Amino acid sequence: MELLKFAAVDIGSNAVRLLVNTIIDEDGNPYFKKASLIRVPIRLGADVFKTGKISKENIKRLTEAMQAYKLLMQVHGVTDYRAFATSAMREASNGKKVAEMIRKETGVDLQIIDGMIEAELLFATRMSEQLNPAKSYLYVDVGGGSTELTLFSDNKSQASKSFKIGTIRILNEQVGKDKWSALEEWLLKTTKNIKQITVIGTGGNVNKLSKILNGKKRDKSFVRYKDLRELYDELAAMSVEERMRQYSMRSDRADVVVPAAHIFTTVMETTKAKEMFVPKVGLSDGMIRWMYRKYKR
Repeated sequence: MELLKFAAVDIGSNAVRLLVNTIIDEDGNPYFKKASLIRVPIRLGADVFKTGKISKENIKRLTEAMQAYKLLMQVHGVTDYRAFATSAMREASNGKKVAEMIRKETGVDLQIIDGMIEAELLFATRMSEQLNPAKSYLYVDVGGGSTELTLFSDNKSQASKSFKIGTIRILNEQVGKDKWSALEEWLLKTTKNIKQITVIGTGGNVNKLSKILNGKKRDKSFVRYKDLRELYDELAAMSVEERMRQYSMRSDRADVVVPAAHIFTTVMETTKAKEMFVPKVGLSDGMIRWMYRKYKR
């Protein structure tokens, strides 16, 4: 039996996360157990999607977060780690410069990845093992800056597309009708020959929506379109403060959860999907499984 620890740093548009997993490897059969999860609400997208670059204030906060995460990884004694940045740093004019500065100041090797790699890492979580290979699934990952879509049919990827429709962009009123139309057109074209499709939803927002809807239900993995639509209408009518009080949300979740629900309901309505599978995994989970497989090779 081998005991391993891997860490993943996910630098998104809405928050920066550190996930540390303990892996018990018994004759090549791994058991993954979360050892620590820390989330810091550094909203890089609020800078980038308005000004095109990361502000000095957020560069300082991000650098300090990486210094803290580096120390935490050392204390945990991790075998290996990866730090990946997504939409906001991809688009920031100073994104590469900031990544290099952080590497020099903290020793954290921060890599900026594209939307396709994001999707591949999420599928590395092996969520597909929980699904019926005979059915068709549309994977939807909603972030602060973009929405990643991948169609799976006949147990393999058939099409993939990234759209600049994210929760922070919607809050900033940066998603016009043309972008919504492009999303709907792609969905209709891509799924036109599929009679029935199930959406797979990932991201912190859909996890929260699923938790609200499913409560104490035994099967908490699926969300019905009808229920999600009703919850969306309810949340949209509330103020941020009301959502925080009634549903125990953080302030940085209470404002973006409505734009996220808007994206998911739009996708489900356009594709006529009756339900959504919510596996409650994220980019960090995929990063750790990818590192484990690389380590074993």
